[in-house]
Amino acid sequence: MSPIAWLAGLGRSVLTLLAVFGRVTLFALDALSHIFRPPFYPREFAAALLHIGWLSLPVVGLTTIFTGGALALQIYAGGARFNAEAVVPQIVAIGMVRELGPVMVGLMIAARVTSSIAAEIATMKVTEQIDALVTLSTHPMKYLTAPRILAALITVPALVAVGDIIGIAGGYAVATQNLGFNPAAYLKNTADFLEPLDIVSSLVKGAAFGMIAAIMGCYFGMHSGRGAQGVGRATKSSVEAAAVLILAANFVLTGVFFSL
Repeated sequence: MSPIAWLAGLGRSVLTLLAVFGRVTLFALDALSHIFRPPFYPREFAAALLHIGWLSLPVVGLTTIFTGGALALQIYAGGARFNAEAVVPQIVAIGMVRELGPVMVGLMIAARVTSSIAAEIATMKVTEQIDALVTLSTHPMKYLTAPRILAALITVPALVAVGDIIGIAGGYAVATQNLGFNPAAYLKNTADFLEPLDIVSSLVKGAAFGMIAAIMGCYFGMHSGRGAQGVGRATKSSVEAAAVLILAANFVLTGVFFSL
């Protein structure tokens, strides 16, 4: 391949990526604008709250409790090389609240909720249910997208808070039962080390990750191809995009909160 052909291919790829980014950005802005404008659909919103929030608690709890326990074991084993085993409570707390809690919850929501939203909306598109909504003078963005995004914005920060607590509890259980830490001293070190900014950053990350997960599910569902292959491709692409954007957003938000 000649250098000119290679550069042309690279240029086409960059332009395609920018076009996709522009379409997703415009879709997100449009979807967010519909959250604050009537009509509202409280039944759809309540169903989304139940699906995104309450039904995600088991997977969030299991993920974070094992993550917290494994983190305590790893920090203890690593700290033993430098006679620094006592830092386990502090590092588990800051690791779960600042990073692992929000990221693990965000990725679980991407795997569970984003895929579900994309598959549901894509199926509705394939079976022409979205066309039926338009025929009935119901705006698809208001009925399908806005309630899910609003529910994710509300419930995912709550899930992150619960996940942080459960993750710290998992580290506490491992440290006190297996590693010989004093329970009261462990809790005191955890509470003394965490700062309000740590908690605020965790909740803000949760809101950002929830918004990304819901928007990606809605976008790829609305823009899916026809047939079963289109539904499968939309579901796969939505999870991939949500996971990558969550990790990228985590990097950006961490820099905003902790590099000042």
